Amino acid sequence: MNKPYSFSNHQMNGIVENTYVNIIKECENLKKNTNCPNEQVVALLSVIASNFATKTEKNKN
Repeated sequence: MNKPYSFSNHQMNGIVENTYVNIIKECENLKKNTNCPNEQVVALLSVIASNFATKTEKNKN
């Protein structure tokens, strides 16, 4: 089982907030330069998120 993790207040007001702002800015830049719909941005973010998701093995019965 994974140990719960929380960002510190310092991290939330620093690197976490900066990362959030940068991701939003780059998604808006992507939309502006490609004219893609929000759904395409969501699909891209989903693919990116899947790279960070914990892999679990299915039990074989």
